[in-house]
Amino acid sequence: MPAEAWAGWADTIGSLAALLTTVSFVPQAWLTWRTRDVSGISLGMYSVFTTGVALWLVYGLLLGAWPIVAANTVTLALALSILLMRIRYGGTTHANTPRSHDTTG
Repeated sequence: MPAEAWAGWADTIGSLAALLTTVSFVPQAWLTWRTRDVSGISLGMYSVFTTGVALWLVYGLLLGAWPIVAANTVTLALALSILLMRIRYGGTTHANTPRSHDTTG
C-alpha cells in the first residue's frame, strides 16, 4: 500500500492509541481511590511518569497538536491523582494493619 494511502489512517491510529493508553489509567485511579491501597504503587515510577506526561503535554501545546494535548491532559490528571494518593496514603495498606482476631502474636 502506498504511503499516501496510510496517511489517512495515521490520525485514526494515533487517536485510538491515545484513547486506549489514557483510558488504561482509569481502573487504577478508581481502585486506588476506592480502597486507599497504594502498596503496589512505586512513588519513584509515578513521579517520573507524571513528569514525563507533563512534558508530553507541553510538547503538544508547543506543536499545537491537540490530540496529544487532549490525551496527555487527561492522562496527567489521572496519573497525578494516583501519585497524590500514593503520597497521601503512604506505603501502608489495610493488609499491613494487624487484625484484632490475629492470634500470631
